[in-house]
Amino acid sequence: MNTMAIDLTNPLGMALSLLPEIVLTAWALVLMLVAAWRHGDDRAQRLVGNLTVGALASGLLALWWLWSAGAEPAGLPLMIALDPFRWMSGTIMLLGAMGAVLLSLGYLGREQIWLPEYYVLLLFATIGMLLMGGAADLLVIFLGLETMSVAVYVLAGIKRNSPYSAEAALKYFLLGAFASGFLLYGIALVYGATGTTNLTGIALQLATSHLIADRAPMLVIGIGMLLIGFGFKVAAVPFHMWTPDVYDGAPTPITGFMAAAVKAAGFAAFVRVFVTAFGEAGEIWQGAVWVLAAITMIVGNLVALSQRKLKRMLAYSSIGHAGYLLVAVVAGTPAGASAFLFYALAYTLMTVGSFGMLGALGEDGERDVEIDDLAGLAKRRPWLAFAMAVFMLALLGFPGTAGFIGKWTILVAAVGAGQATLAVILVLASVVSAGYYLPVIMAMYMKQAETPRQHAVADRAVLGNAARGVLAVAAILTLLFGVWPNKALDAARDGGNAVGATRGLFITQRP
Repeated sequence: MNTMAIDLTNPLGMALSLLPEIVLTAWALVLMLVAAWRHGDDRAQRLVGNLTVGALASGLLALWWLWSAGAEPAGLPLMIALDPFRWMSGTIMLLGAMGAVLLSLGYLGREQIWLPEYYVLLLFATIGMLLMGGAADLLVIFLGLETMSVAVYVLAGIKRNSPYSAEAALKYFLLGAFASGFLLYGIALVYGATGTTNLTGIALQLATSHLIADRAPMLVIGIGMLLIGFGFKVAAVPFHMWTPDVYDGAPTPITGFMAAAVKAAGFAAFVRVFVTAFGEAGEIWQGAVWVLAAITMIVGNLVALSQRKLKRMLAYSSIGHAGYLLVAVVAGTPAGASAFLFYALAYTLMTVGSFGMLGALGEDGERDVEIDDLAGLAKRRPWLAFAMAVFMLALLGFPGTAGFIGKWTILVAAVGAGQATLAVILVLASVVSAGYYLPVIMAMYMKQAETPRQHAVADRAVLGNAARGVLAVAAILTLLFGVWPNKALDAARDGGNAVGATRGLFITQRP
């Protein structure tokens, strides 16, 4: 395939490299005017929602055009990366955002949320996520992170008449600001130690200096602060305390968006920074991330076992899955980066589908829907129950689903990097997760609806066309990637190799 070299040192080349983000920004400005013009009108809100779907689709097409054209930088990337890792991670984020918008089209009216700027905020959050996945500089990562975070803070509390939504927004904002401070201080210290914030430049400095051998305090503390900042954004234990309450209080489509696309963005930046910039400094950070991965898997899965509310169970489940993704980070290799990309794709499909299904089952934020309330759902709504069963089995890692292939790729990467103990913990944690995924399926297929509450849940489990399409596509792709993952695995492998390619640019023998 012919490649398109883009000169990132001139304005035209930089604009072309940021084409997806520029397209989404233009759409966001237009939609702000539409939302202001017809504020509070149901038809206007649906119009803005439909236009947002078109905006995300056009951003996805721009991304795919750069990907298919083989866009690559003419020289080393300065601020923005042009590589398969960016294209693959960006695709995952845009698909997650599109799923959230489609699920919101009917949900907002049902929950009496008449705020068309909801969709504009989703677009701005997506722009920030794309910048995080494509950044080649720590400052761009921080700018993308803040663009995403500020929008998601507001989205978490968008249901103004709900005290739980207000609590979610306040907790997320306060703890998020605290974590952003750690991240910014970490960037400052890394700059002080290496003289650059460029990821490739940092890797060059570490490969050609005594910083790692001398365990330079400024570098070590800077890496530690970056770990704290990223640990919060990906909901790793012990930085996870905000997650259950925020996920529980936010509108369900936003919860799915945060659990899937926002988490994917955080991990994309995490992987790019620690594999590209700090790949040679693994002896400094891998031990700490090993501990984070182990306790995140253990705590997330064990606490999820005790949850009877479906939404909180899925919240703790997302913490456990953050632990699985941290195992890919611990590997610190291109194989680990590839495993992250494939698992992030599978996890986005499973999570958006699960929260989309939950959004159809409840009312007033779905906080009160318990696992037992799904009793007899298979008899009343067989296709919805089948889709939910697919998502639960995939989250468990059952063979024949994308979740199984995703966990297998992480295990292979971990064992290949000499992290066999962590791989064993992952397997045991997955076995424990059967204790809260399988009861959902058992309730739907092996119990009868007996109480008025259980009958009411089945009666209101009606989806609009957009939400029904999201669930159908997510379920089909989850099964398809479980039996024919070749294309997705190839794309993930190319992305992982691109992130790890920096190591081959330098002589890694330290003086």
